[in-house]
Amino acid sequence: MKEVYFVSRNHGKIEETVKLLEPFGIIAKPFEKKIEELQTDDMSLIVKDKLYKAFEMTRRPILVEHTGLELSELNGFPGGLTQIFWKKITSDESDLENFTKLFGQNSQTVIARSYVGFCDGKKTFFYEGSINGTVSSEPRGSDGFQWDMIFIPEGQSLTFAEMGQDEKNKISMRKKALESFAKDQQGRFNGK
Repeated sequence: MKEVYFVSRNHGKIEETVKLLEPFGIIAKPFEKKIEELQTDDMSLIVKDKLYKAFEMTRRPILVEHTGLELSELNGFPGGLTQIFWKKITSDESDLENFTKLFGQNSQTVIARSYVGFCDGKKTFFYEGSINGTVSSEPRGSDGFQWDMIFIPEGQSLTFAEMGQDEKNKISMRKKALESFAKDQQGRFNGK
């Protein structure tokens, strides 16, 4: 098994990452440090900046990730600023109705996108995963975090929170990005 540090303070994201990398023989070791994130809607820039800062802190193989929602009605906004946008609209984690009132009435297209950055100490690598969907007309489900209760993946009738983590992990944007990382890095991890 190969170990890689995963920088995040979000326990839901840590749990998903650990589960998603395990089948590839990669152990994601949580590194729960706050890293000041670049404030931009461009998630690739956020991940690149976060990766360099994280590597400076650890000096070990390091993995970072950033996920955001791109609302078609807002020309892809908030993207990399999803967390800030989310907190302002919902005011607290239990008040999701504000978001669904604003964006869940017209079944607009939403892209959930995940960017992953990895540094092995010599090179940096970047991966992306995305999934299209819509915003539900009301929050649904309880098995999830952040916007899992309002995001319905394309071709599905349930929100991520209604699906539960195991079903979500079969199709999520994070799964796609981490799977690309794991497949690309397996040869390097195995000394090939």
